[in-house]
Amino acid sequence: MRQSMTGFASTQGQDHGFVWGLEIRGVNGKGLDLRLRLPDWIEGLEVELRKRLSSQLSRGNVQVSLRLNTEGSDGLARLDTGQLESVLTAMAQIETEAMNRGLSLAPSTAADIVGLRGMMTTEAAEIDQTALRASLLTDFDEAVSDFIAMRQSEGQKLAEILNRQLNEVDSLVDKSEELAIARAPQQAEKLRQQLSRVLENADGVDEARLAQELAIIAVKADVTEEIDRLRAHVAASRELLAEAGSIGRKFDFLMQEFNREANTLCSKSGDAELTRLGLSLKTLIDQMREQVQNVE
Repeated sequence: MRQSMTGFASTQGQDHGFVWGLEIRGVNGKGLDLRLRLPDWIEGLEVELRKRLSSQLSRGNVQVSLRLNTEGSDGLARLDTGQLESVLTAMAQIETEAMNRGLSLAPSTAADIVGLRGMMTTEAAEIDQTALRASLLTDFDEAVSDFIAMRQSEGQKLAEILNRQLNEVDSLVDKSEELAIARAPQQAEKLRQQLSRVLENADGVDEARLAQELAIIAVKADVTEEIDRLRAHVAASRELLAEAGSIGRKFDFLMQEFNREANTLCSKSGDAELTRLGLSLKTLIDQMREQVQNVE
């Protein structure tokens, strides 16, 4: 099923003397960027979470936050006095250096300091880390399932929007082809006039070069190739939407090809109405590209 890169899931739990809140948030990204904010004293937790996410996601900037606290006041959470001493010493040095340079720093609160990584520790000997980690992983797997379900729901909506936009592209391409066929006699007359002007000034001109110039004039007036390529891109887009797995990068490249053909159609049109259709195509393609940015 098609997936968006946007999603959110959260869960709460408690076990083994702890309570926790877990959140997973995702937005679009060029690759898979996992950012985890976890207690650093639970051995192997971060490695395992990264492994599980990487096995199910291909793209997106994904942030996982785990808030873990002890139940009641059982004293399991400890202030690391050694770490506190190091932090306070560093803060004093920073403030001194800032004053020497004429800089003013905002005051730090106790809450700021205690929230620093490694400031609060837990005595591992008093905790069954294996059991706690297993409980956290169970909740994490449930949250990931909810997260992916939301991405799939968003992805289905994206696919519906893109299919509607592809139908609009098809319609504009059909109108462009009809207009190009209708203006063919007029374009032929323009070409004959241009040919006459070239022949009038062709004395002494190399015949091969003359043939080349005439071919260039004809090509510049013909938009058949652009129309055919636009239709091919529409077909390729529909095939991509039906594929399994990650298609976002391929789709983004295809949008560049769409835009290139629309630009060429406008530059070769030689007709106000055909130019208007080409500009409408460009606007629609830009709208499609905005949607494609969120496709995994």
